[in-house]
Amino acid sequence: MGSKKKGLLLILDGLGDRGIAAFDGRTPLEAAETPNMDGLIRLGQGALVDPLYPGVPVGTHTGTGVLLGIPPVEIASLARGPIEAAGTGLSADPGDLLIRCNFATLEADGEQMRIIDRRAGRINEHTAELARELEEVEVGDGILATLIPATQHRAVLRLSGKNLSAAVSDTDPGSRLQPLLVTPCQPLAQDDAAGKTASAINRFTAISHERLNTHPINVQRRNEGLLPANGVICRSAGMLGQPTSLINHLGISAGLVAGESTVLGLGRVLGYRVVTDPRFTSMPDTDLQAKVVAAKSMLEQQDMVFLHVKGPDICAHDYDPQAKKALLEAVDQALAGILSSDLVVGVTGDHSTDSNSGRHVGDPVPSLLFSPDGRRDRCDRFGEADCAGGGLGRVPATGYLFAMLDAMGFVRNFKAADTLFFSPIR
Repeated sequence: MGSKKKGLLLILDGLGDRGIAAFDGRTPLEAAETPNMDGLIRLGQGALVDPLYPGVPVGTHTGTGVLLGIPPVEIASLARGPIEAAGTGLSADPGDLLIRCNFATLEADGEQMRIIDRRAGRINEHTAELARELEEVEVGDGILATLIPATQHRAVLRLSGKNLSAAVSDTDPGSRLQPLLVTPCQPLAQDDAAGKTASAINRFTAISHERLNTHPINVQRRNEGLLPANGVICRSAGMLGQPTSLINHLGISAGLVAGESTVLGLGRVLGYRVVTDPRFTSMPDTDLQAKVVAAKSMLEQQDMVFLHVKGPDICAHDYDPQAKKALLEAVDQALAGILSSDLVVGVTGDHSTDSNSGRHVGDPVPSLLFSPDGRRDRCDRFGEADCAGGGLGRVPATGYLFAMLDAMGFVRNFKAADTLFFSPIR
């Protein structure tokens, strides 16, 4: 037991990026002044980490879920709805269907609904008032629908009733399909449950637009030149369950510090100790110092602490590499308050987000691992180019997590029970 060390894994959402013309082809991380992270990589090792497969973009709940210890074979089928619900603290009964939603700006286009903005201008206030218009809505077949606000434009739709099914399609087409239209929900299985669930979601879509379009909050937003949050689009339906976790599998006590509902939900469904605070937002204005203080305090009780910062991803989605660079510099400064000579530290991200296009991309994530008595490589700065020559090489996220836990002294010789964490995605 005496050989074991504490560990801190800093997850910077959307950390990786592509070359920015204003930075002479460097990425925001490469352009940033990050003396603390540079110091860690000089005394440790660099890596490029693939969340799932090389070249494949992933979402936040997928990339973060693997870093929190969920095996890839399970993360591939993990629905975001139940995770988002857990992040809001929503109670759900067995059989309830939980769906990840966005408040969106919609406009009638004949019999269809055109999506003007999938995030309603990133609305970040008054969503609770809007959601109150959508509580216990009757959507047919004895099904009740309730919308629960989450972080910013995000929300969770809970369907309660008998014989519901998660085998239904999304109404949110994503950001890549043009033109952007709300897509009717379709059953993905040939059974009555999927058919009636899809019909209920379509009814809710129509009712939510009808009720929200003339809501006083949206009248006010229009008067202020803001986009109205006059509709709801849905994706990733599922039911509550507890995924497997490498952390729990190895008997490691873990904590999570975060301010974003999806990440908080992951921590809660995995049974980790979760700490959040109104100061911990999912935006670049999050209180980094307070997060570091919370993580440092948690390390007194837990073997490992995950510290999540959402802001870099938001900056890249907003096509703002300068803001991403500035935020990474602020994170580096805050990190000084927790570093110590006996702490194993990992710094990585759930995926790469390109500030040029504003989208998640399949590029591997620059990552570092520092261990007081660990190996060193020849990486001199923390950035994409240096990490490409790092001693850990190019590894899947599960392998990176194993390497960190091994440096902490918690990984035993391989056993058959460990196979699950390396099983291919079916």
